[in-house]
Amino acid sequence: MFSALRQAPRPATVKSPTELRDALIARRFTIGLIVTALIVVLLATYLLVAPASKILVGFLVMLVMIALMLFRIPIGIAMTGAGLFGLYVLVGPKAVIGSLEDAAFKSFASWSLSVIPMFILMGVALAKSGIMSGAYSAARMWLGRLPGGLAIATNFAGAGMAATSGSSIGISYAIGRVSIPEMIRAGYRPSLAMGSTAMAGTLGQVIPPSILLVIYAGVAETPVGPQLLAGIVPGVALAFLFAIVIILWAVISPSTAPRGARYPWKERLASLVGLVPMLILIFIVLGGIYFGVFTATEAGAFGALVALLLGLGAVVLQSKKAPSGALAAIPTSKVVGRYVSSTLLDTVSAVAAMMLLLVGVHILTLVMAISGLAQWVADMVIDLGLTQLGFLLMLIPVYLILGFFLDTLAMMLLTIPVFIGPLTVLDVDLVWFGVFLVILAEIDLVAPPLGVLNFVVLSIAQSSTKGMGVNLTITDVFKGVTPFLFACVLMLVALISWPELALWLPTMASPK
Repeated sequence: MFSALRQAPRPATVKSPTELRDALIARRFTIGLIVTALIVVLLATYLLVAPASKILVGFLVMLVMIALMLFRIPIGIAMTGAGLFGLYVLVGPKAVIGSLEDAAFKSFASWSLSVIPMFILMGVALAKSGIMSGAYSAARMWLGRLPGGLAIATNFAGAGMAATSGSSIGISYAIGRVSIPEMIRAGYRPSLAMGSTAMAGTLGQVIPPSILLVIYAGVAETPVGPQLLAGIVPGVALAFLFAIVIILWAVISPSTAPRGARYPWKERLASLVGLVPMLILIFIVLGGIYFGVFTATEAGAFGALVALLLGLGAVVLQSKKAPSGALAAIPTSKVVGRYVSSTLLDTVSAVAAMMLLLVGVHILTLVMAISGLAQWVADMVIDLGLTQLGFLLMLIPVYLILGFFLDTLAMMLLTIPVFIGPLTVLDVDLVWFGVFLVILAEIDLVAPPLGVLNFVVLSIAQSSTKGMGVNLTITDVFKGVTPFLFACVLMLVALISWPELALWLPTMASPK
């Protein structure tokens, strides 16, 4: 009886602290939506009714687009809608109709951008097959005895996966499910365990194949092959800087990261087999581009084919090894069919979302050109007398602030059309700037207070450590990534001081 009373539902009039917190968040969110909607309506009304200079129209269109994004409108739709509205105000309805007719074709019909579906397919195929877990296993056996060895293994496993997948979230998910519970079990402090996993994921957009670098190349009209090669040295350097941060952290506070077990040489050597799929893809994609065997698009196509074949082999092998249960009862043909269909469906979905963004960028670029906003920014930079160094240093806080409000990709697509003019005037190499910008974007992916990747890693950590008796919070993740952010800033300073870090490989690469 008393047990039944204890299990009786709480009266509807009484709310728990969690329910009160959720209600407060929902109320604040609703107020934010209402305020954002009012801003959009007021700006739109002003543009339609009041006479305004073209530059002011361009500026207000940017504000409308940011307001729509804060209103949780999908990024591609927000950019397209704000851009079309700007064209309507600046040129008239015929320009809107014309843009709708050719924007999709001009955005998609680009040989350089055709590599995007290939890179996405390659990453999805590897993620669904699970074969990349071998990279972490090998890194753990070889590096586990170092100070912070398991975190270092996580870091370099992320770097290896970054060379075969262009998704930061995908890398963090693939590694985090294994690395975080293992580090927690070994006595690692949660902040280091989750922080190192998040930072390993950021390498996915610096080390090629990087979707962000390809998109930047399409928008800034730089060659895709050299743009991808430019990310290799800075990306690898970042991975080593992260490892140094982990070692210093573990040396200063040994209790934070107990040393791992020592594995026999036989097991270490056997673990290297798990690196074979990754090495094959690195050799095909990056080696093919560097030695001039493939263009970037051809390398992406061959890489996607090989990744799909490797994934098929892994999935079939797993189904045959299953001792019992549902997986063993499923025919091999069905296992293969499910793997291929789910891989292709996820790829198509991701590519469609990416291409919608490119349509928005195409229309927004037209608005920037017609309104003269991009040229106005370039003239303002000239009038301020900023040098290359001054302008680049100014961009660091600008992008960090924008990262508080905008998605990483949205921030890049929003600013590239505006800053191309000043960069050209100041004679900044656009291939070099692509790497600089992507590193800045990846900082925003983890920087407090709104780093999206931190929340993803927290979710992975909480689901993978159930039953282990640990209380993981978002504060732990932010504490964990903060020391690594200094390494990222150091990398940006090194890039400014020695541009050859990014430009050496593209210069040395053999022409096609």
